[in-house]
This record gives sequence, C-alpha cells and structure tokens, in this order.
Amino acid sequence: MKKVFTVLFLAAAFFAHAQKAYNGKGDKKFQVAANIQSGGTGIHASADFGLGENISYGFSATYLLAADDQVEIKRDGFGFPYAASEEPDFTDKFDAKFRFNANLGNVIGLPDAMDVYPGLNLGLRNFGTHLGFRYFFTDGFGVFSEAGIPITKYGGSAHGVEQYNNQFVFNIGASFNF
Repeated sequence: MKKVFTVLFLAAAFFAHAQKAYNGKGDKKFQVAANIQSGGTGIHASADFGLGENISYGFSATYLLAADDQVEIKRDGFGFPYAASEEPDFTDKFDAKFRFNANLGNVIGLPDAMDVYPGLNLGLRNFGTHLGFRYFFTDGFGVFSEAGIPITKYGGSAHGVEQYNNQFVFNIGASFNF
C-alpha cells in the first residue's frame, strides 16, 4: 500500500501540468480497476456524472474472477455439526451499486489534478460507504484508488458466499474522462 502511494506521489511530481480531476456539473468519468477483497479478486467498473460543483452520482459493478469456496459449519438432522463447502456461482460473485459522491479536492485545497471523494452506495448486497482518490495525468487519463465498506448488510449478516462483495473492498485502476 505504501509503495502504491509513493508511486502516485512521484508521478505527480513528474506530471506537474496535469489536468483537473473533477470539473463539476457535466463532468463524466469511467473507471476500470482490479478489485481486491478477502477470498477473491476481480474486476470493477464505475461511471460518475457531475451534478454540481462538488457533487456527483454514478453506478458501479464488480465481478470476482477468482473466488475461494466457502466452508460453512452446518448441522445435520440430529443436530450434529459438519463442514459443508459452498462453491460460489455467478450471482455470488457479481454486485452492482448506485453511488453518490462528494468531490472535495477543491474544498480541501488539493491541486486541480487531484480529487478526494467520500460517498455512499446502495447495492444489490448492502448499503455502504466508500472513499476514493483520483489523479489525472492528462485531460483524459488518470489513476484512482477506492476503499469501501458495508454499513448494513441485507438480512443483517453475511455467511458463506454471501460475504463476497459484502465486506471491505479495495479497488485500484485507471480513470478516464468521456
């Protein structure tokens, strides 16, 4: 993690003439990233649309390309525990969300090429929050990282394959203006 941030800040020094990371109302971003979470890795894609000077909304989707089988302790008809392996299927590995961001780069005095955006998201699996950072090298290309956690899980708790896309997640990848 420290190496990623070191590389980002070194790149910032070399690309001093970078462009704005968030342009306010009418801004449009597309992002694609590696998704990293406990028990699986996958691909994450999102799109954000500027509503105002510091507010945006968007959509995101994640699909786990590699997910571990889950072992859950169950009980047989007599109440004796046994270990049951549960293999994730497509619906266990997919999640889609509506998101709302507060783009705070200019509010906290960051250079125009950088943006920090905390936000809320409402998905198929949970209601959660995320915190992201973007840096744009040119007018159309940048990098981003984002971390997210669920605030509440549908049904109150997640067991077995329900834990996928319902836990702390980290995304890192490329961001594009369109």
